[in-house]
Amino acid sequence: MHTSKAKIPRLKKRAEFLRVAGKGRKAALPGVVVQAMDRGDEAPVRLGFTVTKKVGNAVVRNRTRRRLREAARLLLRESPAAGADLVLVGREGTRGRPFPLLIEDLRRGLIKLGVTMPAGQDAAR
Repeated sequence: MHTSKAKIPRLKKRAEFLRVAGKGRKAALPGVVVQAMDRGDEAPVRLGFTVTKKVGNAVVRNRTRRRLREAARLLLRESPAAGADLVLVGREGTRGRPFPLLIEDLRRGLIKLGVTMPAGQDAAR
């Protein structure tokens, strides 16, 4: 049974994913490729997740997507970000990557792209 967790806004339409891929920047790390596009507002980040067929069959891709979703949920809960659309692309390395390293990859990608909020602003929220 689900508890009342705040849901992270999601990107769902193909056009939204293509806009982030086309106009945004990307950071490729061993566990994930992070694509980010600044929206220029202060609304919470919106997330999209995708995993290519190269990673495996539907079961494997869905498991990979769930790992990315949970890593993003944990990371954004500890340091909320705003004003960007993010697409997290699962890759072959996402599957077997130890979970703490996957979270660290995501954190490094967000920092590299300038998405995370400075530590001083986290406490103000």
